[in-house]
Amino acid sequence: MKIYDVVIIGGGPAGLSAGLYAGRARLNALLIEKEKDGGQIVITSEIENYPGCLPEESGSSLVKRMSKQVETFGIERAADCVESVDFTKDVKVLHGKKSDYYAKTVIIATGAFPRPIGCEGEKDYIGKGVSYCATCDGNFFEDFEIYVVGGGDTAVEEAIYLTKFGRKVTIIHRRDELRAAKSIQEKAFKNKKIEFMWDTVVKEIGGDGMVQSMTVENLKSGEKKEIVADEEDGTFGVFGFIGYLPQSKCFEGILDLEYGYIKTNENMETNIPGVYAVGDIRVKELRQVVTACADGAIAAVMAEKYVSE
Repeated sequence: MKIYDVVIIGGGPAGLSAGLYAGRARLNALLIEKEKDGGQIVITSEIENYPGCLPEESGSSLVKRMSKQVETFGIERAADCVESVDFTKDVKVLHGKKSDYYAKTVIIATGAFPRPIGCEGEKDYIGKGVSYCATCDGNFFEDFEIYVVGGGDTAVEEAIYLTKFGRKVTIIHRRDELRAAKSIQEKAFKNKKIEFMWDTVVKEIGGDGMVQSMTVENLKSGEKKEIVADEEDGTFGVFGFIGYLPQSKCFEGILDLEYGYIKTNENMETNIPGVYAVGDIRVKELRQVVTACADGAIAAVMAEKYVSE
């Protein structure tokens, strides 16, 4: 059997960054990605906050260049899905759908994905008016109307943030009161740009290429209402903040988790020596491309030290 110096699980910015640094360190490395490279960033139509990005950079174009750069350092690739792991011995074992993989170190970059709003048409408009990241896409809705779906801390905090851009921000919540902390609620209620749509869920999103309409339903009255974009605007923003789904199921009971996210120290080390977690899958404050890439670089450097020692 072949034993790699490092196996990286996930081909998003964090995993690709780890692959780049592992390759430059001349580690015998394998990167496993179940679908296509990029993770969440692929659905972002335009990127402005990654240092050095090209004008009119999209998530897919940035990832394409990242992937090509990794290839130049001879990283092996495998298209597979890791279903279970065994980290009890010095050589870690990853059980994939197609094969088993063996490594001295493992870098987990499986990511976390926004919980979908769950309405008809949602998938068709991701990156075309539907977003799950205010810091990524808020400025694209400068002086437009914005709708935020959710009522927890994140939803309300992001709604407040989005008032920097939108002329009006409406919070759509399925209950008649917010779940966010009282201090956060108070800020929202004081903000003149924020309005509320209580006891309401989004049933359908539509439009011609971009979001232009949205059907909502009042859960108490059963009344449905269609919201149509202002003629001059032509579109509006719909931001979903109803939680994330960390891709950590196969690490439950093995690694230390917090609400499904993997705990690490500043060197990306988990509770098991030789196992690292990077990017959106780990417990952290800011989940952005720039922090994911930093995580990947740190983990690869630490893995190289672990292998050499």
